[in-house]
Order: sequence, then structure tokens, then C-alpha cells
Amino acid sequence: MNLSTLFLASGGPFSAWFTKLHETFIVNDRYKLLIEGFRNTILITLGALAIGVVIGTIVAVIKYLAEDAPSLRWAAAICNLYITVIRGVPMVVQLLIFYYIIFSHAKNGIPVAIVAFGVNSGAYMAELIRSGINAVDAGQMEAGRSLGMSRLQTMRVVVLPQAIRYILPAIFNELIALLKETSIAGYVAEVDLTRAGNLIRNNTYDAINTLLLVALIYLLIVILLEQILKHMERRLGKGDKR
Repeated sequence: MNLSTLFLASGGPFSAWFTKLHETFIVNDRYKLLIEGFRNTILITLGALAIGVVIGTIVAVIKYLAEDAPSLRWAAAICNLYITVIRGVPMVVQLLIFYYIIFSHAKNGIPVAIVAFGVNSGAYMAELIRSGINAVDAGQMEAGRSLGMSRLQTMRVVVLPQAIRYILPAIFNELIALLKETSIAGYVAEVDLTRAGNLIRNNTYDAINTLLLVALIYLLIVILLEQILKHMERRLGKGDKR
């Protein structure tokens, strides 16, 4: 006799609630949907963050270098247009455009969701990274130039490594925001954590336990990430004091 059977037979004060939990999540192995949804949510979040960092860095560097390089003004204008469009259109609409128009023949929605969320994240990441670059003393660029390096080389070798301490906390905040935004991935029929909860709710008609559990999982992940962020900020703060 396993633990759940013993608990159900005990007739304790929480036995009715435990029975409901058993019927909702254990019967027909519905808990596996939550595991799959959790895995997909983490996959989409991390994949989108990686794309967002790459796009954001490219856009931020172009906009920074274009301030003193007229030949890059056209590229900066394209970057500004990209940021304006992406930040002006709701994420759910962007996700649907990517799935039903740009990648209309895609059979797996997870890569599409990763790209869609990544492109969206890049627009916000660009401004965060540019702020980090601007926080580095302007003399660092001049020092690199005086050593014979080009502006792009100076940016890559001198400025960006110093800007990381300002950028990392912002990237973690974007990671937290991305994690919560992925709750709309179910619009393209992918089983993320939120959609998994909805599927279980539709099959069991148990909205309370299902939705509260999904909310609790999101909350625990966010709390964990916030603790990591605080630890990182303390470490970076100690580095500044040195």
C-alpha cells in the first residue's frame, strides 16, 4: 500500500482535498502535462533570452557607433524602426504573426515561439544594453582609439567587457519578464506551463487546484531567479568597491 492510499484511507481533515488532488493530477498521469509544460516554458524562455541578447547587443552597438559615424545612420534608423514596431505591437499578436504568417508551414510551435519571443526581447534588450554601454566612461573609447584600434574593436575589446557588470542585472530582469510572458505560448497550440494547467482544468473541471498550482510554480521560479539576481548584484557591488 503506497503513501497516497494510506492517506486517503485515514479519513484525516485534509483527506477530501487530497482525494481531489489525486483525481486532478495523478489519475491518467495528468501531472506529466505539467512536467512537459514546465520543460517547454524553460526551453522557450532560455532560447528567447539568448536570441534577445544577440539581437539587443547588435542593435545597441550600431546605435552607439552611429552617434559619431554618419555612415551608420541608415543602420541606426532601421534599428529604431525595429524597436518602435516591436515595442508597439502586443506580444500575443507578434506570436500569432510568426506562427500563422512568417512560419506558416511550421509543424512545431516551440522553435517559432523561441524566435518570436527572442525578436521581441531583442527590442527591449537593445535599450538595456545601450544604457550599460553608456554607463562606461567615455574615455575608454578614446583610450582604445589612441592605441590604434577601430571603434568596433574598441567596443568589442574594451567597452563591452566593462559594460557587462551594468548589463547582467538588466538581463536577469528581462529573463524574469520573459518567463512570465511565455504564458501566452499556448496561443500557438504549444503545451507550456499555463496551457498544461488549462488542459488539466478542462478535463477535470478543477480550476482552483490547477490554476493555483500553476501560479505557485511560476512564483517559485521567479523567487529563485530574484534571489540569484540579488546575489549577483551583491557580488558586482563588491567588485565596484574594490
